Amino acid sequence: MGLVVNESAENYLETILILSKKLPVVRSVDIANELNYKKPSVSIAMRNLREKNHITVTDSGFIYLTDEGRAIAEMIYERHEFLTSFLMSLGVPEKIAAEDACKIEHVISKESFEAMKQHISL
Repeated sequence: MGLVVNESAENYLETILILSKKLPVVRSVDIANELNYKKPSVSIAMRNLREKNHITVTDSGFIYLTDEGRAIAEMIYERHEFLTSFLMSLGVPEKIAAEDACKIEHVISKESFEAMKQHISL
């Protein structure tokens, strides 16, 4: 499975996943509000994700992750949760830990992340 996606796309997929846990349906406006982005930017991103087959959008504008989109989103979300917890366990304040996890989650290799998970039990 080719899970090579740019950081922006990963953020959008992760946001859709998080919103889908909180909301009955996810729409572009929900994503724009969550990320504090302008709606046209979100619309362009959604079109790109749809073209890559990472999401489907219904006629009503409801956004759903495809299996591939969900796999990417869950991978990023898992990294985010783990890295946030890890940094907090080192004494980093939660807000900073979450912000740093957000940066690290996109650049850490799969190998390094797996090694961290095996070495550290949180």
